[in-house]
Amino acid sequence: MRLLVLAVGRARSGPVRTLWDDYAGRLRLPIELREIDDRRAGSAAERTAREGELMLRALPDGAVLVALDETGRPLTSQGFAAALGRWRDAGVTTVAFALGGADGLAPALLHRAALVLSLGAMTWPHMLARVLLVEQLYRAECILSGHPYHRG
Repeated sequence: MRLLVLAVGRARSGPVRTLWDDYAGRLRLPIELREIDDRRAGSAAERTAREGELMLRALPDGAVLVALDETGRPLTSQGFAAALGRWRDAGVTTVAFALGGADGLAPALLHRAALVLSLGAMTWPHMLARVLLVEQLYRAECILSGHPYHRG
């Protein structure tokens, strides 16, 4: 199974990028970050709709989509690992994660998602949400393999 993160915006070099690279490098599963950057003028709704279209076009056929959204379902680390394990065991080849920008995700993406996931009740900057996601992906991999990184 491979992991694909579709994220709005471009991460510059610096601490956030360093943290992403660190956790992504720890993963045994292959992971790819595709940054969606649409800077055309328009309202927040127009921009969000365009970003959603670009994300949907970037989804590989048969990919399971997880949309990260404040209205989503909060999971424990063990619950998140269990979901990844079920998809892996079902033969899913790609799990894609959609991270929107400041205005969130397009409704079309939320409707297409197999899981709408919340990273918690607090609001996180979208660049920091990338780091939280990749750390949880690494943690889930450790939980599934019995590695002692997760002690919860």
